[in-house]
Amino acid sequence: MSWTGFKKSLNRAGTTVLQKTGQIERTVDREFADEESKYRAFEKECQALQKDSKTYGDSMRAMTSAQARLADTIETFYNASDRTSDGAMAGHAFKSAVEDLDNSIQREMEAPYRTCIMEPLGKMNAYFPVINEHISKRNKKLLDYDAARSKLRKTIDKPSEDPTKLPKAQHEHDDAKEVFELLNEQLITELPQLLDLRVPYFDPSFEAMIRMQCKFAEDGYEKMSTVQRYFADNVRDDYAAGQLDAQVEGVLQEMKELSICGAN
Repeated sequence: MSWTGFKKSLNRAGTTVLQKTGQIERTVDREFADEESKYRAFEKECQALQKDSKTYGDSMRAMTSAQARLADTIETFYNASDRTSDGAMAGHAFKSAVEDLDNSIQREMEAPYRTCIMEPLGKMNAYFPVINEHISKRNKKLLDYDAARSKLRKTIDKPSEDPTKLPKAQHEHDDAKEVFELLNEQLITELPQLLDLRVPYFDPSFEAMIRMQCKFAEDGYEKMSTVQRYFADNVRDDYAAGQLDAQVEGVLQEMKELSICGAN
């Protein structure tokens, strides 16, 4: 920081303290405060959207990877028992299906998801530090304006014998006011425009996410459907009737009766 910048920072810090103690009047701009509040809500929502979208993409990949590991274990169980059984055939088909699904996620969805969703979100969030810098600059210029106005008022109320003080204070006031109002008006005008653009900007990303979710669900249904043909025709009816739960409970009871499972 230059010496001039350091002095300005000290002066602004002093102005802030004097405003808190009521010695310098603070400018209250309701219009800007309203627009900034809406902008801050938008900034927070975009940051959350980027974080949650990344979590969703990571979770989708993690789910298919976990399915693949489950399929490996299931196939191992069946192969150790009877490789020619219907269950072993279903286990092998399940492994093949989830591997295809896992590969399709990496091959067909990761790049579009990154391009259509994550990159637009990243670009939008990259604007916020720039906008925040403009807001910070506006706030600093407001402090300069409030300080200059207070100085001018004091000079008018207590005239100095130096005839140059009043014109100098008036010039400083006018310059500070002009700079502040220019920045303030720019933000009041452009912040609502930014918010108005959020829907058309995110529309393509939202549509892309819906389409990718549909494709993921359709691919999963299609690949899992190939596994069903290895089960007996009555399995689905038994499941709907709750009979599969009874079968599982029966097997669990047989396991409990084994001495190594704690039976007396």
